[in-house]
Amino acid sequence: MIRPLRTPPEKLLPLVVLLSFVVALTACGGASSGSAGSGGAEAAAKTATGGQKVQEGDTVSVHYRGTLDSGEEFDSSRGREPLTFVVGGGQIIKGFDDAVRGLSVGETVKIHLEPDQAYGQPRQDMIFEVPRSQAPEGIAAGNQVQLSNGAPATVVEVTDTAVRIDANHPMAGKALNFEIEVVEVKR
Repeated sequence: MIRPLRTPPEKLLPLVVLLSFVVALTACGGASSGSAGSGGAEAAAKTATGGQKVQEGDTVSVHYRGTLDSGEEFDSSRGREPLTFVVGGGQIIKGFDDAVRGLSVGETVKIHLEPDQAYGQPRQDMIFEVPRSQAPEGIAAGNQVQLSNGAPATVVEVTDTAVRIDANHPMAGKALNFEIEVVEVKR
């Protein structure tokens, strides 16, 4: 599952040590974008119920469903605890963060985020090699690994001498759709 959180890519660059990977919620982060209703993050639907409106600095809990343009669901908070974050705190992708501003508890919004509003475009400088001798025994292409800073990465190729690793977020380069429901707002 992918949680819409993010570690800035510049923190990943100096790290090339492989560790084990925890295949759970992925924490990575956002590129810049406009707010919902601008810059391509249009609100497709809202259902108002009144109450206090989400604003910068609020701690908000939301349920969400994320899909690709194909309709394939890549993540959902339904069936587990809602996602909780501080609005404007840089904890999640900017397009998602912007989409909840101005909503009230019970309101739902549907948004479409282009890659630059979500996880950005894949970057070549996030793909690197480490000597095969530094890799764990049995590592293979497709394995998920964790860098020394805790950031996730994917093994893309293993040769006799090197292991090629891609530290781009798995959703980099993809347009994302979210249906977001505000379930709690705390000031």
